[in-house]
Amino acid sequence: MNPDLSLLQPYPFEKLRRLFEGITPPAALKPIRLSIGEPRHPAPTFIGETLAASLAGLALYPGTQGTPELRTAISAWLSRRYALPTIDPARQVLPVNGTREALFAIAQCVVDRSRAGAKVVCPNPFYQIYEGAALLAGAEPVFINNLPADGFTSDFSAIPPATWREVQLVYVCSPGNPTGRVLRLDEWKTLFELSDRYDFVIAADECYAELYFDDAAPPLGALEAAQQLGRDDYRNLVAFFSLSKRSNVPGLRSGFVAGDAGILQNFLLYRTYQGCQMSPVVQAASAAAWQDEAHVRENRRLYRDKFARITPLLAPHLGVAVPDAGFYLWAQTPSTLSDTDFARRLQTEYNVTLLPGSFLAREANGINPGNGFVRIALVDGMDECVEAAERIIALCQKL
Repeated sequence: MNPDLSLLQPYPFEKLRRLFEGITPPAALKPIRLSIGEPRHPAPTFIGETLAASLAGLALYPGTQGTPELRTAISAWLSRRYALPTIDPARQVLPVNGTREALFAIAQCVVDRSRAGAKVVCPNPFYQIYEGAALLAGAEPVFINNLPADGFTSDFSAIPPATWREVQLVYVCSPGNPTGRVLRLDEWKTLFELSDRYDFVIAADECYAELYFDDAAPPLGALEAAQQLGRDDYRNLVAFFSLSKRSNVPGLRSGFVAGDAGILQNFLLYRTYQGCQMSPVVQAASAAAWQDEAHVRENRRLYRDKFARITPLLAPHLGVAVPDAGFYLWAQTPSTLSDTDFARRLQTEYNVTLLPGSFLAREANGINPGNGFVRIALVDGMDECVEAAERIIALCQKL
């Protein structure tokens, strides 16, 4: 067996299962699960209709590069969304089966095991795929703590030059999971300059990019930042997008990678051997989804309404504020309980499931930046989210 498998930690939801062992929640209270970032708004009808109308594609082997129709739809969406003058659908876009598998695979493609001391930088707290991808590529993860005192920024200057010289890949999540923070243009500028100096690849995870609160002010994207800073070739930059959150179709497993044509050429070669082609049926539905914005605006409205209702309810009891974007509340728990104890009591007494923040982070520089936080995924309906908030308040009042 690959010895690096022994370096992997249990996934957060396996830790949560162990934390809740032996618990029998009150049967009189229906379970409300706000622990996992699984969209539960209805999937758009037209996506299902397109799937059904495209079933003839099941008789075909799909190509790894994807159909010209899908790549063109993606390129057009990028141009509309980020005001990018040119994105070559043949060289700068590659469909993938959701961002999760692609975020993992990019490390296997990019990291050069022949170079001693290979390192991969990622935010902390983080999406655990980053860590696992680094370890299984033979690299050491380097964590940048995102702390409330700093507004959950990633302080790239905290990494010394000697470490940067060994970095081959940097994962960035903007809007962030779980903090919801969006990187500013000056932060992208700093990261691009570091990439030029030390020659590492930037993997920008933007799967929450379409969940924001002001339709007139969408979050800045990595490719958009590169364009504004004169980096028209998107050198050393690849950005990852998904339909799961944008279009409420997590089961479709559809996303794409866009950016540096040279990196994508090598990534395409890697994926040709990996055997991860997207079904022609899914490609047809995905092209339709990327061409429609009406369902996305409605999706944003539903989340906006929930944040406007839930955040004021919880704010007097938890340290919480509306994030820049995304569908998570990153909530600071009462000081009388750890994040794990808070989650366990909430499950035991009120049948509400949240994810302890410490499960989403690692100890770095002497602290685990997830300690004392819980991640609340506002993915359920308004009534369920309000009821969950009321039960959370009841526990806080007990404390």
